[in-house]
Amino acid sequence: MEKITSALRLCVDYLIDLIAHLVDLVNRLGELQKFVPFDITDLSRWLNRLVSAIFLGGQVIIHLLRGKIHRRNVLEQMSSVGPESLTIALVTAIFVGMVFTIQVAKEFINFGATNLVGGVLAVALTRELTPVLTAVILAGRVGSAFAAEIGTMKVTEQIDALIMLRTDPIDYLVIPRVLGCCLMLPLLTIISLAVGMFGGAFIATILYNIPADLFRDSIKTLLKPGDLVAAAIKAVVFGSMIAVIGCSWGLTTTGGAKGVGQSTTTAVVTSLLAIFVANFFLSWIMFQGLGSKFFGG
Repeated sequence: MEKITSALRLCVDYLIDLIAHLVDLVNRLGELQKFVPFDITDLSRWLNRLVSAIFLGGQVIIHLLRGKIHRRNVLEQMSSVGPESLTIALVTAIFVGMVFTIQVAKEFINFGATNLVGGVLAVALTRELTPVLTAVILAGRVGSAFAAEIGTMKVTEQIDALIMLRTDPIDYLVIPRVLGCCLMLPLLTIISLAVGMFGGAFIATILYNIPADLFRDSIKTLLKPGDLVAAAIKAVVFGSMIAVIGCSWGLTTTGGAKGVGQSTTTAVVTSLLAIFVANFFLSWIMFQGLGSKFFGG
C-alpha cells in the first residue's frame, strides 16, 4: 500500500510540474508577440483554457474518489449520450464496414487471401475505426452540447447562482457528464462494432460471394479478446476527454452569445485533436509498447 501511495504521489508531482511549465509557457507567449508576424493572443487564450481543462480533469478525479455523485443527473446524461446518439453511430458504423470491405475484399481475393477478409475487417474496426469514429461523432454531438449548455449557464450567471446555493458545479454539472460519456461510449463502440462487421459481411457475401462461414471463421481466428478490451479502454479515455473538454470550455466562456458560439466550436476542435493524439499514444502502448503482449500487438 505504501508503494502504491508513493507512486501516486510521484505521478501527482510530475503532473504538477508539467502544469507549472505549461502555465509558464502561456505567460511567456505575450513576450513573443513582437518576434512573430501573427497574433498569438488566440493561441495564448487556447493554452490557458487547455490548462484549465487539465485542472478540471484532476478535480473530477478527486471528487469521484470522495464519492460525490448525483445519481439522477448521471442517469439523465447517460440517456442523452447513449440512446440519443445511437442512430447516427450505427448508420456511420454500417457504412464504414461496407466501404472498408469494398476497398480490401477485391485485393485480398486477387492475392488468394479470401480467408483473411473478415479477420482484417474485424481487427481494423475493433482497434481503430470504431472507437475513433464513434468518439468523433460523440465529440460533435455531445461535446458541443456540453460546451453550449454550460457556457450559456456561465454567461447568464446560473453557475454563480449554484455556488451561492452551496452547490459545487463540478459535482452537479461536470461529473454526471463525465460519467455519462465514460459509461455510454464503450457501449456505443461495441454495438457499432457489431453493426460494422454485419455491414462488411453483407457486402462480402453479396458482392464478392465470400461464404458467411468463411467470413465468420476469419473473424474468430484473427480477432482476440484483448482487441475488444483495447477498444473499450480507448472509448473510456475518449469519453472522459470529450466531457472534460466540453465542460471546461463551457465553464470558461465569456462574452455573451458570441462567446458561447466560440466556446462550442473550439471545444469540438480541441476534442477532435485530443482524440487523435490520444489514439496514437494508446495504440502505441497497447499494440507496440508495454501492453502489446496482452492486447495482441
